Amino acid sequence: MSKNTHPLKVMGIINVTPDSFSDGGQFNTLERALEQAAQLVAEGADMLDIGGESTRPGADAVATEEELERVVPVVEAIKQRFDVEVSVDTSKAEVMRASISAGADMINDVCALQQPGALQAVADSSVELCLMHMQGEPRTMQHEPRYDDVVCDVKAFLQQRVAACEAAGIDRQRLWLDPGFGFGKSMRHNYQMLQRLQAFHELQLPLLIGLSRKSMIGHVTGREVGERVAGSIAGATIAALKGARIIRVHDVKQTVDAMRVVAATLEGDYL
Repeated sequence: MSKNTHPLKVMGIINVTPDSFSDGGQFNTLERALEQAAQLVAEGADMLDIGGESTRPGADAVATEEELERVVPVVEAIKQRFDVEVSVDTSKAEVMRASISAGADMINDVCALQQPGALQAVADSSVELCLMHMQGEPRTMQHEPRYDDVVCDVKAFLQQRVAACEAAGIDRQRLWLDPGFGFGKSMRHNYQMLQRLQAFHELQLPLLIGLSRKSMIGHVTGREVGERVAGSIAGATIAALKGARIIRVHDVKQTVDAMRVVAATLEGDYL
């Protein structure tokens, strides 16, 4: 079956880390990462997101050199072997530069290019950039997160980061936004953002959404991490119907099928 023509992409996750919340340790060698890349591409992934530092709640920081050793060889190898876009999930300027040199198509930053040198690291490139909202940092972000209005507060932060990018000479056509489900948000905050996701379209930039296997899915389904596929697909479907353009997931095959149904619904004359 050919891919749909609707601009809706599925981004498959490859964590080359020993401690990510869902698949930590499974793909933290080059061989295993390439095997997973091959599988996700075969399942229909439009993009692959490579992460060398876990951002799960409570995660410890990783030294720059270690993150470089984990990420860069994987990016190079994937770009050599597969016809797929590659995103790198990092907040470090050095890792951004090296990843771009290795062929990365997107930098996906949970810190929204706030770390030292990050804006400068990407400003003179042509890669796409995803700016995500996180309250606090991974080690502490789930310790009683508070907002006046989570949607308005997150939207205001993202607007500020877009302005910072533009001030640094970054064309807004390169930017994507991620409200950061599970990053310094309570279950109520997460579902308020999902319910009101259309509000983020006021920023006039495309949305990248990641709900896959997160605790917000586990809270309402009662399922452990490995049993959250159906709940994750429900979240992905809701996000896509509310206008998300990239859906970041662990379970690519099932999500691709769901997104084809969403695309057919949005297009109306698909059949």
